[in-house]
Amino acid sequence: MKIFTSALVTETNTFSTFPTTLASFEELGIIRGPAPSQALGDVGPIVAQWRRAAGRHGDEIHEGVYAIAQPAGRVEAQAYAQLRGEILAAAKAAMPLDMVLLFLHGAMVAEGEDDCEGDLIRALRELVGPRCVIGVELDPHCHMSAAMTRHADAIILMREYPHVDYEERAVELFDVCRGAATGATRPVMAVADCRMVGFYPTTSQPMRGLVDRLREAEARPGVLSASLVHGFPWGDVGDAGTKVLVVADGDEALATAVATELAQALYRVRRTMLPHLETVDEALEGFDPRSGVPRILADAGDNPGGGAPGDHAVLLAALVQRTDLRSVVGMVCDPQAVDACFGVGIDAPLRLCVGGKAGAGSGRSLEINVTVRGLVQEHSQTVGSIVDPLGRAAWVRCGTTDIVLCSRRQQTLSPTAFTGLGVPLHEAQIISVKSSHHYYAEFSKLSTDCHVIETGAALSMDFARLPYQRRDIHFFPAIDNPAPHLA
Repeated sequence: MKIFTSALVTETNTFSTFPTTLASFEELGIIRGPAPSQALGDVGPIVAQWRRAAGRHGDEIHEGVYAIAQPAGRVEAQAYAQLRGEILAAAKAAMPLDMVLLFLHGAMVAEGEDDCEGDLIRALRELVGPRCVIGVELDPHCHMSAAMTRHADAIILMREYPHVDYEERAVELFDVCRGAATGATRPVMAVADCRMVGFYPTTSQPMRGLVDRLREAEARPGVLSASLVHGFPWGDVGDAGTKVLVVADGDEALATAVATELAQALYRVRRTMLPHLETVDEALEGFDPRSGVPRILADAGDNPGGGAPGDHAVLLAALVQRTDLRSVVGMVCDPQAVDACFGVGIDAPLRLCVGGKAGAGSGRSLEINVTVRGLVQEHSQTVGSIVDPLGRAAWVRCGTTDIVLCSRRQQTLSPTAFTGLGVPLHEAQIISVKSSHHYYAEFSKLSTDCHVIETGAALSMDFARLPYQRRDIHFFPAIDNPAPHLA
């Protein structure tokens, strides 16, 4: 079989003032055609699985464009048009095709196009024709649109948050699509809308149990795949929201029934899944620094992984005042502060203006006296097999607080973001990270005592009051029971 693979990945925060440009994709590297999987960044492990699966069957793979950009505001129209055009041109050059496998985010919004993934899948369907099987792997923080399910044969989402199962889902997608291409199965999809907007880590109940129910559903005869669509709350588009997607073998009624059943299970626990946000004082109340187990504070509102600037300094300011605690804070995206540190060198004292520079969501800068303790020209954090570049970085100390400053906007995913600069993380009693929940996969090895902090930063989790203009406001928690048929 001839298989075409490609990826176009970014998560669009439509409330963000930072546009996503072609340079945003080039920052992480746009790969055109085959390349070593380690050169593909976050896309690499997925592509490696597709290559291995194709090799086992003796299939022929043709590779298109692999492009990924940090979450930010709307993608510039010209950038989307160019990358879309390159993917279509590569697919056309590889025709005729038996399968198309895509890794997309699902929440990419461009100027003039609210549903980039649906638009791209539709264009590929028009190109490759009705017989070619199109399969798509999506991030669960996606907008599940009718265009996606109409023009793809099978869509499978990562089910874990943090997303530690993307390779497993890639294999699942390959198997489902190859079964369809050989005629062994006939995938049909159904979506149930939960009429919810929320934030759903899968590392604790009740989401843990709901993920387990997906596996139970997939064990039933005729069910090929089941996915929970978390949705991306900060994408103001018509298709935003929490849903359930089920892929069945030729039985649309079965797919609909299972999707509705799972949606009911999710909807009935909706109130228990409202995010629990704390102030810094609340999060530190009752903490015993002698326990030997650090407490982790997640600065979710300033998470670059959701399109926030990454330079909000409210939590940092609070921890600097707590001189009774050894704390670490990272990563603050502040290229100017990094430059200042490089200008004076290691062990030099410095009056530093930290954060508050990128835009309206940055808040106020914090002026503090620091000592430069570490400098790295090409810093990185390691997450599994992926080495994530962070650019120039500096470690500074202010009293009892160690701070990591970096020049590239990225959420904190791994302790190596600190230790790679020499920060003595083992001494920290409080670890503050700019991330919503992806940090948990690596940092939970140090501590599971985790708290989400409300600082008034860009990514508000007061979902009922998000300033939606395009998204229908008939959803929970804006309305207590917007889907009585699921209650």
